[in-house]
Order: sequence, then structure tokens, then C-alpha cells
Amino acid sequence: MKIFPIQELAYGKRHILSDLIPGEYISQAGLGFKKPDQRSHDTGCDCNACDGKGKHIHENDHEVFIILHGKAKMEVDGKTHALCAGDVVICEPGEDHHLISDHDDPCVNVFLHASDLPNIKQRIT
Repeated sequence: MKIFPIQELAYGKRHILSDLIPGEYISQAGLGFKKPDQRSHDTGCDCNACDGKGKHIHENDHEVFIILHGKAKMEVDGKTHALCAGDVVICEPGEDHHLISDHDDPCVNVFLHASDLPNIKQRIT
């Protein structure tokens, strides 16, 4: 996992994250409004990166989270890391990752994936 303040992101040749993650295009993106204590991709999630038992792993791509408002924790392979507005997290392939919203100051976040194909899928969670 890597964490960067949003101010340190350089505008790359192709997209804002092109110097940090592979892929020609931002291929998936969404905006998340988390409830207090909400853990993303928890037990029962049926997305293609989840096992339904609480594990969420992308085998072949990075996922980027940008915290826009509030506080959160990023759980990566069972370890938690404190986050606040302005933090940028890059989860690497093979890392089991979950964003957990703060109880008193729930987070709003953007999530992004990059690919060599444009606009594979767009979703809002």
C-alpha cells in the first residue's frame, strides 16, 4: 500500500495517476458516501473481486482511493491505517483491502481503476 497527500499528485502524461499506477486510461471510477463505521466490500458482497466472506482482492490491477471529506481507516491485509481528507491510497494487486468510515466523521471518497482500455465500467457506491 502507498499513501500520498493529494497535493503531491503530479499531472501525468495520460491521466492524473499515470505516474503512479499502470494503465492508459482511468477505466473505472465512482464516488462513495460512507455511513458511520461502514466497511466497504464486507461479508456478502458479490462484486467480482470479493469472495462473499469479507475478502476483496484485485488480482491484476490497482485501486486508488481519494478521501474527499471526513476520516476513515484503510484495512490492508488485516492492518489498519488512519486516513483523513486529502489522503490518496493506492492498493496494489493481491492486497485484501477495505475502506472503513469513521464513526464521528464519516468519509466521502473517490475510487479509481486504470486500464489500457477506456471506460470499462463506471459505478457509484
